Amino acid sequence: MSVKQLFDLSGKVALITGGSRGLGLQMAEALGEMGAKVAITARKADELKEAETHLKAKGIEVLTVTNDLSKFDQIPAMVDAVLAKYGTIDILVNNAGATWGAPAEDHPDEAWNKVMNLNINAMFFLSREVGKRCMIPQKSGKIINIASVAGLSGSPKGMNAIAYHTSKGAAVNFTRTLASEWGRYNINVNAICPGFFPSKMSQGLLSQIGDHIVDVTPLGRLGGDEDLMGTVVFLASAASRHITGQYIAVDGGACISK
Repeated sequence: MSVKQLFDLSGKVALITGGSRGLGLQMAEALGEMGAKVAITARKADELKEAETHLKAKGIEVLTVTNDLSKFDQIPAMVDAVLAKYGTIDILVNNAGATWGAPAEDHPDEAWNKVMNLNINAMFFLSREVGKRCMIPQKSGKIINIASVAGLSGSPKGMNAIAYHTSKGAAVNFTRTLASEWGRYNINVNAICPGFFPSKMSQGLLSQIGDHIVDVTPLGRLGGDEDLMGTVVFLASAASRHITGQYIAVDGGACISK
């Protein structure tokens, strides 16, 4: 198999949660450009419509499914919609997430539960659904969990987000554990740990500490519109077929300079 063939995703079906904007849309575009049929989910139908228009303009086949992953009982129906259109799911990108800023001593119960439910519980329930119905029966699959460099250390000064950091650390170990269980089914489970990327979720924090983050990042910049594309294609393709249970930090080197 040539190197080009190793990265080719033609005929594959990819489901990307939180795929209507930001990092999710960037990854959906990357997978689609490499030949995958993509299904993207999000809560807001208007944002999904904009994403669909964007992807179709690039010649990418796309299905949109409006879905709130925090409502766990809706997960099977969301998977049903993808299977009705494409027949299977070969690649699952668990990208949808939430954060909440508050000192640990004042962190609201409902905020803790919101972050944990979306960032960890939904990741597990959806992975279980897709694994059971698609990947285990076909003895192949790629699961890519979007964790964060926040899961590799404590909070930087000025960032009080204990639930988010805890959930992303859990996502890293969830990745390792699921990889160890499902390797026998030829399912690769890996994680991407992005650093700071300008997004709707991070804009408030970056307005406060963005300059500091850039200063302590060896490459001297924040993440950009194309910086996750190569990583997600690598982990979704045959090029990474002998890699599982790993995480890749995509942060300009910030996590090695602390």
